[in-house]
Amino acid sequence: MGPEIHYQLIVNRVAELREEASDHRRARQATQGRKSPERGSQRRLRAAFGKLRTS
Repeated sequence: MGPEIHYQLIVNRVAELREEASDHRRARQATQGRKSPERGSQRRLRAAFGKLRTS
C-alpha cells in the first residue's frame, strides 16, 4: 500500500470517528436535557443574580 493511499485511509477513518463522536455527544446532551430541563435554567438564573450582586 502506497503512502498516499494509507494517508487517505487514515483521513477517512478520522472523519468517521469524529462523526460518531458527534452523534454520541448529541445523544448524551439530549438525554441530559430530558433528565433535568429546569436545572439548566436555574443555573443560568443563579449566575445572573451573582453577577448583579458583585457589581
